Amino acid sequence: MKSKRQSEILRIIAEQDIETQEQMLESLRACGILATQATISRDIKELNLVKQPTGAGTYKYVVAQNKQPHHNFAGRLRNIFKEGVTSFDVAQNIVVVKTMPGLASAAGAALDGMDIDGFVGSLAGDDTVIIIMRTNHLAEEFCREMEAMLD
Repeated sequence: MKSKRQSEILRIIAEQDIETQEQMLESLRACGILATQATISRDIKELNLVKQPTGAGTYKYVVAQNKQPHHNFAGRLRNIFKEGVTSFDVAQNIVVVKTMPGLASAAGAALDGMDIDGFVGSLAGDDTVIIIMRTNHLAEEFCREMEAMLD
């Protein structure tokens, strides 16, 4: 779904002058793709889209010409987990991740930047991250993925 949505975003900005995320959402809806503003915002970052003046006093989204290094959140998270996670467990739709002191905030920030199915949000302290997932099943599935990352 993500790759289809992002392909559609690239097609839309090639054919239309899209100035706002709301216009992007409307264009996607017209194509039968439903998304949230937060999802579109992540897509814009991942696709390296920037606003460029149109010459008519407005702006439009385009793919940046000089691509800057893309942050690899999955790789960063994997490194944080391998280096600093001491344990994790699931309680219904909540995943609790214990880290070495000082690493929970980095793990939470990396998680927040990823497109994780069913991810609602995270709350980090010094050595603990609480991850809220949409369902119990998705929380259990995420724990299995974290276990695979650690192996």
